[in-house]
Amino acid sequence: MRSPITLDALRVLDAIDRKNTFAGAAQELHRVPSAISYTVGKLEEDLGVELFNRSERKAVLTAAGRLLLDQGRNLLAANDELAQRVRAVASGWEAQLRIAIDSALGYEPLYKIIEQFQEQGHNSEIVVMEEVLGGTWEALLSKRCDLALGVEGHAPASGVDVYTLGKMQFVFAVSADHPLCSYDQPLSSSDILPFTTVVVADSARYSPSRSVGVLDGRSRLIVSGIEQKIEAQKQGLGIGYLPLHRIQHLIDKGDLRVLQLDNQRKPFVVSAAWRTGHSGKAMDWFLKKIRKARWLP
Repeated sequence: MRSPITLDALRVLDAIDRKNTFAGAAQELHRVPSAISYTVGKLEEDLGVELFNRSERKAVLTAAGRLLLDQGRNLLAANDELAQRVRAVASGWEAQLRIAIDSALGYEPLYKIIEQFQEQGHNSEIVVMEEVLGGTWEALLSKRCDLALGVEGHAPASGVDVYTLGKMQFVFAVSADHPLCSYDQPLSSSDILPFTTVVVADSARYSPSRSVGVLDGRSRLIVSGIEQKIEAQKQGLGIGYLPLHRIQHLIDKGDLRVLQLDNQRKPFVVSAAWRTGHSGKAMDWFLKKIRKARWLP
């Protein structure tokens, strides 16, 4: 059955509520007062409820009318947003831009860019998803995302453009009171063997899982992201490599200590990547900002 609640009727109720009178609503909506009264009366008749208290001198909503208008305003806002997005898509702005970011890279630069995007009034919906290791490349190649940030190495397939974001440095870090802090450095493999290694699980769904900098510890604590790994190592639950730019503040505070191994990891290049030929004003806008942003020290 077709609902008697229309967007036009909700706009009439909204105008009456804000202007406090039917006449004020008529003036705002450029209609005659009788048209406003007819719209309200027809809606009340179809719903079988009274929406306004006729005993009051001003237009006062009943409890049922207030519920209808409060919920209806959400529909009006959604309708206006949809209209704006439709116009944006027609002019070349994507309805949605999906961005995958590697857990190790960090969100702060991306969130600053998104803030600028919002401040400029763009209506494209931005979806941010966290991936780990091979999952970041896979998200792009399987078209789960449109733009991937923090991918490592060369593109595993053709038809992909990349832009270098910088070199990421990983350091071996432990809690400030960890037993390894009392060992002579550089630490050997036999030194770290008795201790649990904290590992971030690869988020790849279909490709073989990868592991980077996994230490040959006797046991492993597996977590789903870098934030969890940092916290676990800060709490002394395990040891392992961490991205230096993500933990520098914890090193400065003394919560984490960097120790030297006899086989240190070297810095590696991370990039932004997107499928060649992907066109759209939102993508172009983000790529310009990404090239200007500082992602790594």
